Amino acid sequence: MSSRAPQQPVRDLRFFLTVPHACSYLEGREATTLFLDPQESPGQGVYDALSLLGFRRSGRHLYRPHCEGCNACVSVRIPVADFQPSRSQRRVIKRNTDLTVHERPASFFTEHYELYARYIRTRHADGDMYPPSHEQYRTFLTLDHPYARLLEFRRNDRLLAVAAIDVLGHGLSAIYTFFDPSPELNRRSLGTYAVLELVSLAQRRGLPHVYLGYWIRECRKMNYKRDFQPLEYLDGRHWRRLVPL
Repeated sequence: MSSRAPQQPVRDLRFFLTVPHACSYLEGREATTLFLDPQESPGQGVYDALSLLGFRRSGRHLYRPHCEGCNACVSVRIPVADFQPSRSQRRVIKRNTDLTVHERPASFFTEHYELYARYIRTRHADGDMYPPSHEQYRTFLTLDHPYARLLEFRRNDRLLAVAAIDVLGHGLSAIYTFFDPSPELNRRSLGTYAVLELVSLAQRRGLPHVYLGYWIRECRKMNYKRDFQPLEYLDGRHWRRLVPL
């Protein structure tokens, strides 16, 4: 199954390339990023069109990889009408039936930042987002726009996870998820559960896809994305069904 991406966005737009920099995912590689002119304030139509072409959002920027001689970053999405949770995913859903989910604007909340800082220090102390800071968090995950939302996952009053998402005309885009890194919560698989909740939310809203960003076959940290089947990938011009291994 395939679907054609639009040939171009709604109107003429300006794009820029970054200088080559160290790749965050593949050791020893250089990366280059194509991004929309920061002076643009893309409305919903432009964002929808660019997301079908593989663009993602980080803070106020829409971007996609544009690396010379490398196409390892592949945009992937879940077609929610065809999705069926696996046996292990059904167990994850069962373990988290005691959680409630609340949707909020993508604003700065101290409680969210404190959880994010714990998560980064515990899980990603070797990554680009370490050390966490208020400025970094605001730049990355807050945005005053109706399509930018935050989902809170709580058990009673305790905040366990936050998923930053964008509500597109043709799906939900998973921007970033962070969660309580306490060892006693590992069995909940909160990252997996957040994706499963996005699929459920898209189904309830009649949206056809959940966009999971980029998948890199050689990157172990991204293997979890293949656990959501069926999965579609962008081959440059068309979205096609990814054949499971």
